Amino acid sequence: MTGPLQGVRVLDLTTMLSGPCAAQTLAEMGAEVTKVETPEGDNLRNIGVSVSGKGMGPMHLHANRGKRSVALDLKSEMGRSAFLALAKDSDVLICNVRTKAMQRLGLGYDDVRAVNPSIIYISIVGYGGGGPYSDRPAYDDLIQAAVGIPSLGASLEGGARYAPIAVADRVTGMNAANAALGALYHRLRTGEGQHVEVGMFETMAFMVLSDHMAGRTYEPPLGPTVFERYASVRRPFPTVDGVVCLMLVSDKQWKAFFNLVGLDDVLKDERFSTVASRTRNTNAIYDIVAEVVATRPTDWWLQELERIDIPAVRLATIDSLIDDPHLKAIGFFDEIDHPTEGRIRAMRSTGRWSATQPSPERPAPLLGEHTAELVQGEGLSKPEKPDIRHTA
Repeated sequence: MTGPLQGVRVLDLTTMLSGPCAAQTLAEMGAEVTKVETPEGDNLRNIGVSVSGKGMGPMHLHANRGKRSVALDLKSEMGRSAFLALAKDSDVLICNVRTKAMQRLGLGYDDVRAVNPSIIYISIVGYGGGGPYSDRPAYDDLIQAAVGIPSLGASLEGGARYAPIAVADRVTGMNAANAALGALYHRLRTGEGQHVEVGMFETMAFMVLSDHMAGRTYEPPLGPTVFERYASVRRPFPTVDGVVCLMLVSDKQWKAFFNLVGLDDVLKDERFSTVASRTRNTNAIYDIVAEVVATRPTDWWLQELERIDIPAVRLATIDSLIDDPHLKAIGFFDEIDHPTEGRIRAMRSTGRWSATQPSPERPAPLLGEHTAELVQGEGLSKPEKPDIRHTA
């Protein structure tokens, strides 16, 4: 293992996507991550196709690689004791079980801190504590709806629609991983562990409002909410034979675009002559762009826009993305042999590190694959690891 978190031990008591993505981020960086599952396993295992039929669906393979799996019945005294034994020797615990449920199991922050005072306990919750929503269950679709993502795209689709990826789960997972890294750095300086609560609702509210609070950023308000380009005109443009995606931001780019198509007079219109005026009249100017783009083929646009230094790409599909020549050239994909699933396509860790390149140590585990290795009755085998708790 060469990752920057080598020697860090993480206990992953999470299901579905937000928590597993957080723990996987740490596993990719070299942390030793142990995924604790019920005897039935994480529901994510059974989503999608599988070669073996043993709970090794594609989303599980991508969200839980680099981890070990222990199956425990946390409602039993033996399972609880085994979990606390694991926690005693861990640096970070990540859970996305509701806070009251963890407390009922006797595995809340105070319970775990009693056996490991320096533990970093990351709670991923739907809604932060102290508010009227605090005890509500949360899923990606519900959080997207709660922060208004479907309504932002409603005018394009003819009705409200969720983003077609688990954006709330994945963004919250990244936020939780960042929180764990910050808490680890704090403990490295001070020796102090802590409890960090990461709310999905608050995480996504911050993300959405950072783009769309607009005039209500100020008090009293200077105008309405919603950044119009993102909400209504930010879309690919149909061409004669396909679709092209292009970005026009600076005055230079707008002038180059309209010069290319022989419409220099457009920017003489006071509605479009400045960045501020174009922002106020976003729909009108993008209607002109759409009409122009529809008159020529995709290849022509890509060639000419590159020539005049306007960013543009061809609209991809999921299948074309998997076959993308750039991803192939940089080695983004690995084909690996999985013990039960045979040959699978895996994605390499993102980013390039000059000294501690992250890389998953193992493929996603079978349910309970490492229980016998890690749990001995109510105890735990404890291989030696470096002391990274406090250097001050």
